[in-house]
Amino acid sequence: MKITGIRERSVTLASKMRNASIDFSKMTASVVAVTTDAVRGGKPVTGYGIGSNGRYAQGGILRERLIPRVMEADAADLLDETGENFDPAKILAQMMLNEKPGGHGDRAVACAVIDMAMWDIVAKLAEQPLWRIIADRFNGGAHDDRVLVYPGGGYYYPGKGLAPLQDEMRGYLDKGYRVVKMKVGGADLDTDLRRIDAVLAVVGDGSNLAVDANGRFSLEDAIAFGKAVESYGLFWFEEPGDPLDYALQAELAQHYPGAMATGENLFSRQDALNLIRHGGMRPDRDWIQIDPALAYGFSEYLHIDAMLTAHGWDRRRQIPHGGHQLGFNMAAGMQLGGSESYPLVFQPWGGFADNVDIVDGYARPHDTPGIGIELKSAVYRELKTLAAA
Repeated sequence: MKITGIRERSVTLASKMRNASIDFSKMTASVVAVTTDAVRGGKPVTGYGIGSNGRYAQGGILRERLIPRVMEADAADLLDETGENFDPAKILAQMMLNEKPGGHGDRAVACAVIDMAMWDIVAKLAEQPLWRIIADRFNGGAHDDRVLVYPGGGYYYPGKGLAPLQDEMRGYLDKGYRVVKMKVGGADLDTDLRRIDAVLAVVGDGSNLAVDANGRFSLEDAIAFGKAVESYGLFWFEEPGDPLDYALQAELAQHYPGAMATGENLFSRQDALNLIRHGGMRPDRDWIQIDPALAYGFSEYLHIDAMLTAHGWDRRRQIPHGGHQLGFNMAAGMQLGGSESYPLVFQPWGGFADNVDIVDGYARPHDTPGIGIELKSAVYRELKTLAAA
């Protein structure tokens, strides 16, 4: 059994929206299709990987370094101990040959796209949904029959006032979500407080609202914002400052008693370990948001999870960033705290399967072999053409 081809493409995520740090006018992402000589249902087994939003496509890294390393490897060296399935960890190791430690960045994202496709293949070869594979291999068979999901939204748009923001949030509630997330830090404090008040008038209670500053604040601004919203009892206050400024995060924890969340822009187990060592994160209330599609994939996430467990973090305090179906499968199979979703933005790539029902803020995992890419028809149409190229 071997990999017969890896094809990549850059796709657009362009939008007029922005968060506190960047706009998405030229945003792209990488997608891959990995084909094998294994056959199920009369067709070659193909795995699909989709890059997470916010970091741009990595076509050059994929074409020039990672894909050639995988394709040049001895096929037997990429298989698991049974010889009847692939070992994504071995494939990740192959991609990382002759790569110096540190400086993860776009390399971590590129590796993650292929790693996602390989886990899709592993589950398809086993003829099981990925969450079941994850549960059986890494969680003693236990899993969640429903997963907490929340929509990433509340972005800044040109001319978007309070009424359209409220309409957006009502739309999420109508879809079945309970907790919603909105962007902050892209306007002055008074404006953002008015935006928060407007959303709270729709969702009711601060425990139903998370806010995300996308790393924009200085320590002084983060403390001021925290004091202004402390009484709201928000679901969380996300990524207040630069993601690598662990001292800022630790100091803010001394001033803001509510829940905080961060980690989406940490790309390795060492980055995550430094956050736990130096970032003042509190396991009883805070959230870790490592995005497997940005941080070398699920294969690396397993090491991050083991590290967090060793440092006293319950899996329920992990919610992967990204809004992709990989994170949803992980949340169900590992019994994590939940999964992000993008039902209205980053289309067609954002959101879950077409037929997913969200009830009181929870969604049930699918029963289709693999990650479930095929269950989102608009995405599958795009990726089928890539696999056939």
